[in-house]
Amino acid sequence: MLSGKTILVGVTGGIAAYKICELIRNFKKNGANVKVVCTPNALNFVTKLTLQNLSQNEVYIQEFDVKEWKPEHISLADEADVMVIAPATANTISKIANGYADNLLTSIACAYNKKMIIAPAMNCNMWNNQVIKENLSKLKSRGIEILEPESGFLACGYLGKGRLCSLDKIYNSVVEALSFSEILKDKKVIITSGGTIEDIDPVRYISNYSSGKMGFAIANAAKSMGADVVLITTKDFEAPYKIIKVKSAIEMQNALNDEFESTDIVIMAAAVADYRIKNYSENKMKKSSDDTLTLEFIKNPDILKELCEKKSNQIIVGFCAESENLLENAKEKISKKGCDFLVANDISRNDIGFASDDNEVTILSGSGECKKFSKASKATIARQILEYINE
Repeated sequence: MLSGKTILVGVTGGIAAYKICELIRNFKKNGANVKVVCTPNALNFVTKLTLQNLSQNEVYIQEFDVKEWKPEHISLADEADVMVIAPATANTISKIANGYADNLLTSIACAYNKKMIIAPAMNCNMWNNQVIKENLSKLKSRGIEILEPESGFLACGYLGKGRLCSLDKIYNSVVEALSFSEILKDKKVIITSGGTIEDIDPVRYISNYSSGKMGFAIANAAKSMGADVVLITTKDFEAPYKIIKVKSAIEMQNALNDEFESTDIVIMAAAVADYRIKNYSENKMKKSSDDTLTLEFIKNPDILKELCEKKSNQIIVGFCAESENLLENAKEKISKKGCDFLVANDISRNDIGFASDDNEVTILSGSGECKKFSKASKATIARQILEYINE
């Protein structure tokens, strides 16, 4: 499965470092060439000899221990097809996020420009530290995949979120990263994400619970597949492609219309409000003596249907979020809208959908075919959606 691929494994100074021995063994068993880079503190938890025997390669630690003419932090970055840092301590995460290059591992990370996967492990209070959260957001915005830790009993005696995620999850993420192809090369892909916001007055609005995570995951996957990506979103994201920030359904429609003619694929993952306030109040509405307040709404444009009606060669993918009768409602929607594909989400479940990092979807095609993708990370679901619509 991994034959001919070089995997660069970075190990940092956390108690979970011993688990990485089994991960390296699995990579080797499936044909990968594994090279290991340790921070000096990692050797407090796992020995260099063990890592050398398992990887069947030299283990790299010191930044200036150069045996060839090539600087190791550059040659190792160039050789690798994917880079995995596990466990990643709070210290190493913060260094990479802020561009520090004070040891061999962080120097490689600074020079690395391909797929990187980071699996943090730390005390739960460290994981919840606002600075660490901000640094993780920086890494995500650069397209680095973060495999969040699990909750449980920690080596420090705490009970909380901080345990290294399962080795299967890390292994599968590496396989997925290496299986990405440039099937979208030279294609322009527009993705919408987030829930639109419809103002009532200067201080109030109506919206929905959409986090924008699914659309963001699709945009990242499309970028990794070679596409020219435009993300039209109501959320604040940073990424290495064009992002258009909008607020209301009307603003989203205008942004789509500006980009539509030159695009190849449109994926409407945003949760667009069906209605907006009829009479927006320029001033804050005051509380009256009445026990009730009546607001009048008017319909927003049906953006998906209007795009489908004017498309030429574009592929248009719609989304629907349903709390009951998922397939029945999805079949009715794809018939009414006229899109090429429709991705149906079950929002009645707490473990997938809005705000979750996981999802489970069923894709319907205009020709009547139906394909279910079982629960997986939104990054995985994103790749599956893109591969399916490009078959």
